[in-house]
Amino acid sequence: MADGQEPKGLIGRFFALPTDSVPKTLFVAVAVCLVASMIVSAAAVALRPIQAVNSLKDKQINILQVAGIYDPAQDVVEAFAAFEPQILELETGTFTDQFDIASFDDRDAADDPATSVALTDDPAGIGRQARFVTVYLLRDDAGEIDKVILPIHGYGLWSTLYGFIALEENGNDIFGLQFYEHAETPGLGAEVDNPRWKALWNGKKLADESGALAISVTKAAPAAGKDYHIDALAGATLTTVGVHNLVNFWMGEAGYKLFLDNLKAGNV
Repeated sequence: MADGQEPKGLIGRFFALPTDSVPKTLFVAVAVCLVASMIVSAAAVALRPIQAVNSLKDKQINILQVAGIYDPAQDVVEAFAAFEPQILELETGTFTDQFDIASFDDRDAADDPATSVALTDDPAGIGRQARFVTVYLLRDDAGEIDKVILPIHGYGLWSTLYGFIALEENGNDIFGLQFYEHAETPGLGAEVDNPRWKALWNGKKLADESGALAISVTKAAPAAGKDYHIDALAGATLTTVGVHNLVNFWMGEAGYKLFLDNLKAGNV
């Protein structure tokens, strides 16, 4: 060691390195990544409440649209107040007050073993099914049920499609169907969002005169006739099969059938 030269510690030796040295280059890169990740994390936490509000608003807009009463000029919260949300117990087809309607989350219920069941016969490809779901009633001026909005979901080609089906007060005539979340192929399976295809659902029927579920989403019309048929999506066979399966699953014995029977009997 030269006379009068102080020994350098680790930090001192680091700062003495040339600016373009490998250690300093790595240090700067890591520091930038850490600062950027902290900024992104902080922004994500700060924006989470806003994201939750926007997600809820988007869901409400979709319910208003599928019910045919959405007006872009009207406040969404004000318009959505026309609906009466109820928590439905699928096993009985009746409403329950076991949960707080304001905090109940259908997806959380489907993930919780205490409020869901694992499916062995699973044509919709959902794995677990919630025993309780939130449904929405729309009443007329006389207080009678005008429409019911039922949540549905199932697997398509690339993703789980989440949506709503709107039924008339008789529990059999379809007013509309709409998906609000999916990741199907743009231009093919994503045509489930095409207004022309969605319009095909209006006026179709779920069950035939004998009460048997007859609704189909296929290329060829079924023997039951066109009143029970929606044309398949062109070039999107697997998405079409997924929609067919999920609609039949949720409208059938494992889904809303008991509730729809109660609706038809005037017990809702």
